[in-house]
Amino acid sequence: MAIPSKVHEFMMEHGLRYDVLNHPHSHSSMDTAHQARIPASSLAKSVVLEDDHGYLMAVLPSTEHVQLGILSRAMHRELRLASESELASLFEDCEAGAVPPLGSVYGMRMIVDESIADQEEIYFEAGDHEKIIQMSRSDFMTMMEMENAERMHFSGRQWRH
Repeated sequence: MAIPSKVHEFMMEHGLRYDVLNHPHSHSSMDTAHQARIPASSLAKSVVLEDDHGYLMAVLPSTEHVQLGILSRAMHRELRLASESELASLFEDCEAGAVPPLGSVYGMRMIVDESIADQEEIYFEAGDHEKIIQMSRSDFMTMMEMENAERMHFSGRQWRH
């Protein structure tokens, strides 16, 4: 699968610099980092949330999880995870779980966790489970500004068993 045309067009239209890296098929964001041989904290994941007012894409390091209570209070919304079937219809050009952090391309508002800016290089899913996009921190944060993504801290460490 190629990068979704919507994603490619957004990147080209805004003159964003990026590289596409191939890796063996992965099944989760942590597996993607392992398969691509990149630090998991440098892999930005997109989590789609919803409420009665619509969708919100939250972007955060793959080593973290969304603290729904904190984010809901800060946004004055009652957010919950979007269902798999909703995600499939919203991101028809992407494989399940491989959503690029480009909310405007898919008609939704965005918020990015400030901790992602701690990384020199940032990687994210390119629409399938065998490609990731690599950008410098500067280009990634420029892309977030173009997306009008709000910035705040809303993530917490994932617990490992």
